[in-house]
Amino acid sequence: MGTFCSVIKFENLQELKRLCHWGPVIALGVIAICSTMAMIDSVLWYWPLHTTGGSVNFIMLINWTVMILYNYFNAMFVGPGFVPLGWKPENSQDSMYLQYCKVCQAYKAPRSHHCRKCNRCVMKMDHHCPWINNCCGYQNHASFTLFLLLAPLGCIHAAFIFVMTMYTQLYNRLSFGWNTVKIDMSAARRDPLPVLPFGLAAFAATLFALGLALGTTIAVGMLFFTQMKIILRNKTSIESWIEEKAKDRIQYYQLDEVFVFPYDMGSQWKNFKQVFTWSGVPEGDGLEWPIREGCHPYSLTVRYKVIEDYSGACCPLNKGIKTFFTSPCTEEPRIRLQKGEFILATRGLRYWLYGDKILDDSFVEGVSRIRGWFPRNCVEKCPCDAETDQAPDGEKKNR
Repeated sequence: MGTFCSVIKFENLQELKRLCHWGPVIALGVIAICSTMAMIDSVLWYWPLHTTGGSVNFIMLINWTVMILYNYFNAMFVGPGFVPLGWKPENSQDSMYLQYCKVCQAYKAPRSHHCRKCNRCVMKMDHHCPWINNCCGYQNHASFTLFLLLAPLGCIHAAFIFVMTMYTQLYNRLSFGWNTVKIDMSAARRDPLPVLPFGLAAFAATLFALGLALGTTIAVGMLFFTQMKIILRNKTSIESWIEEKAKDRIQYYQLDEVFVFPYDMGSQWKNFKQVFTWSGVPEGDGLEWPIREGCHPYSLTVRYKVIEDYSGACCPLNKGIKTFFTSPCTEEPRIRLQKGEFILATRGLRYWLYGDKILDDSFVEGVSRIRGWFPRNCVEKCPCDAETDQAPDGEKKNR
């Protein structure tokens, strides 16, 4: 009941504007077409309500529709949860590991990312979904995943109704040439006859709805399996990409390291419970997260100290031939470095790193930073981070 109230109790009426977007319009349109046609086909031409099976079938169709819409609107209007404006970690020393968002005027909590569409830092951001016109994250990850599960199941039921409706209505009108096949069609005979005949318009509408149902089953079903895969590993789509890049880099450069994702609890059931709970409220507060034993809470961010000046050139000749020819092919900027400055690296290549330059080493709230690429040979890992044996993107060295 509490979850239901959270759906209908919007923070303000501006949330209703989320419906005025091509994503929700198409999604709700598909749901409306498939549900409506399934009920019409079932009642008028396939399974009448005066039979027990027809009544149960009709109730199941309504049940699918209600559950799909419930989780859809829950994911849309409850939202992912945003990092509070002006947020900073309780321990001021932790701010050195966190990026500062100038838009939100707050530090980015672990696992959070700034969404340009929502214009807020999203807690445990997975991705921005155009179909719900909102982000998928900490608070609505469970509802979004349940929607991805229920939508294909409801479409499979609807597709069965569509196929059986067309088959039973066209059975006595078309010759399929199945002389050796004997099918008892007594259940398909309606007495009295349907109020509306199954004409060309009904056939076209049913065929169109069948195409939508099958397409939705395949497309949304694939998204569901993708989401469950990362949920069972306690990751998000963004973190899964970071892990993949880190492992590829270790393999490519043949480094003597093993990637250890700090938020994987070591058990699929424990990871599952991080998202799905009986109360409907995910574990934690979206700002602090339990980590795996032996891992550092900020292992996805590493602090480096500048040991050589760097002019910010796109392809610097004075940093080595390999650095020159492996300059990242991206529009992201390069940042000028001076010896003694500090950098927070979040990702990187063999000869380049990407991160934030801290302009003031006091690490106080509101310190501005400059973000971009810089040569790896211009910096060295700070001793305080070397003690954790963590490399960029959460890599952990073997001993």
